[in-house]
Amino acid sequence: MSFAQIMVAAVPTAKKEAYLAHAKQMLPLFRKHGALAVAENWGVEVPDGEVTSFPMAVKCKSDETVVVSWIIWPDKATQDQAWEDMMPEMQKMGDMPFDGKRMIFGTFDMVLEG
Repeated sequence: MSFAQIMVAAVPTAKKEAYLAHAKQMLPLFRKHGALAVAENWGVEVPDGEVTSFPMAVKCKSDETVVVSWIIWPDKATQDQAWEDMMPEMQKMGDMPFDGKRMIFGTFDMVLEG
C-alpha cells in the first residue's frame, strides 16, 4: 500500500491564485522526488463545528478558506528521502502564501485504496 501525507491550512481567500501558483511550483518537485499523486483542494462547504472541525483546527479567520492537500508516496522511505532532498530547493522558493504555523499535517499508511 501507498503512504499518504495530508495537510490542512487556512489560506487567505484573496491569495487563492498565489496559493495555486505556489502549489504548481511544488508539483514537479514532488514528482521528481517520487510522489505518485498530489492534490490541492480549495474549501467550498467546510462548516464550523461545535467541538472540532477543519476551520477550528487551523484557526481559520473569516477572510480565509480551508485548504486540504495530499501527496501520495510509494512508501515512507521515499517520502522521508524526498523531504530531505527537497529542502534546499524549497528554501529558494520563498515564503508560503499562508500562515504555516496554523497548518496541521500528518502521514498515514493507506490501509484501503479504491
